[in-house]
Amino acid sequence: MEVEFLKPQYLLFLGIIPLIVFVHFYSLKHGRKQALKFANFEAIKRVTGERIVAKNVLLLMMRIIAVVALVFAAAGARVWYDGQSTDYDMVLAIDASSSMLAEDYKPNRMEATKAAVLLFLESMPSSAKIGLVSFSGAAYVHALPTNDMAKLTDIVQRIEIQKLGGTDLGTAIITSANLLSGDRPKAVVLLSDGQSNIGVNPKDALDYIKDTKVVINTIGIGTSEGGLISDIGAAFKLDEATLQQIAAATGGQYFRPTDEASLIAAFTQIAALKDRLISKDISIYLLFMAVGLLVVEWGLISTKYKII
Repeated sequence: MEVEFLKPQYLLFLGIIPLIVFVHFYSLKHGRKQALKFANFEAIKRVTGERIVAKNVLLLMMRIIAVVALVFAAAGARVWYDGQSTDYDMVLAIDASSSMLAEDYKPNRMEATKAAVLLFLESMPSSAKIGLVSFSGAAYVHALPTNDMAKLTDIVQRIEIQKLGGTDLGTAIITSANLLSGDRPKAVVLLSDGQSNIGVNPKDALDYIKDTKVVINTIGIGTSEGGLISDIGAAFKLDEATLQQIAAATGGQYFRPTDEASLIAAFTQIAALKDRLISKDISIYLLFMAVGLLVVEWGLISTKYKII
């Protein structure tokens, strides 16, 4: 692990540490002289615990560490470490239309999809940023791209089927692409049975996002034979042609998993996880640590280490 500073000029402020040490011990020496002016040493012992003036080395160390943390935070401290990362910022777009209740995946398409997504999120490194959209007759933004996998996990678990309104793949494509910005490569993972029957035509949506350089990888959820929905006795087939066209138009890939294991494999291939050096900005953590130490120091000075 290595530490890098984005603003190394601020490290010059570490030069005040010797001054802090000098002032600390000078104050102790001056305080000792003042304490010797008291005649009632018995009273001083009762108050200070037989110390005329405490050296308070612990306080000095806390003060120095707090100053170092503040300086490092101002200098933009960043750590580099070996880990897995992905090249892409991603948005997961999950079909939540009623056809996802088909039972060709067990217990149904939606539950199988959610289980695979949860495993995928669990395997993602903290450096990855993932957004979340669900769609049926409209698209719903659940989360902007974030590395808070716990938050995403909670949201995925609460996604429910929207039984009315059909499936609008076109709006899902536009909404997902609009969530991605910045210089990193951008990808949408579209999980659906491909049955688009309302709203924006997928071809028009692809024309709309063609300048965004967003790659759309599609995952077909369902079988060619189709799956029944017990409540209504209807079968819903997988529309592979539509999903293949969406992926091909953006330079993405189409995947057709046959079970949960192959669904996870598709996610892993899309994420393209690689071993590499990963950086993390730790400035905010150092700032919190410095403030915490200063608060504790103030509390000790006001109580246990108070000098009379």
